[in-house]
Amino acid sequence: MSQDQIGCFLAGFVEGEGSFNVSLRRKVDYKVKWQVVMSFNVSQKDRTVLNILKDQLKCGIIKVRKRDNLHSYDATNPEDIIKKIIPYFQKYPVLSESKKKNFTIFCKIAKLMEDGEHRNLNGLRKILELREKINEGKGRTRKYDINDVFDSRILRDYTSTSDEKS
Repeated sequence: MSQDQIGCFLAGFVEGEGSFNVSLRRKVDYKVKWQVVMSFNVSQKDRTVLNILKDQLKCGIIKVRKRDNLHSYDATNPEDIIKKIIPYFQKYPVLSESKKKNFTIFCKIAKLMEDGEHRNLNGLRKILELREKINEGKGRTRKYDINDVFDSRILRDYTSTSDEKS
């Protein structure tokens, strides 16, 4: 199989089984009190294709969920997402409108993070507004949404002079 054939196959596989996600974690020692976590993942009972995906992308890990023996390929390192995951799927794109839309939003969020926008409130708001458009109408539930982040009780400790962390 040629490199292009493998790339197209994996793009099709990700089309059906993959996910581009953005989640939040509370971090009291961060300037804006929140960590933005980008992730790309694919789950499957058989790990064969996940091994090929990991080999092609040259990043990420494969985990096994013990309760049902489900394998999951996960990439969360921001540099890997920006320099490996995004360029790969720009070269070998997903085709459905919904997955293309999610990938485009994911790329915009990655650019904002690369520019350090996740370290200030205006940038964080932009990221979360974009995040709201990923998987629209799919009945998703999130642990934290934009209202949780911008609740005044959570942000009362926010000061522009606190040490910045990412």
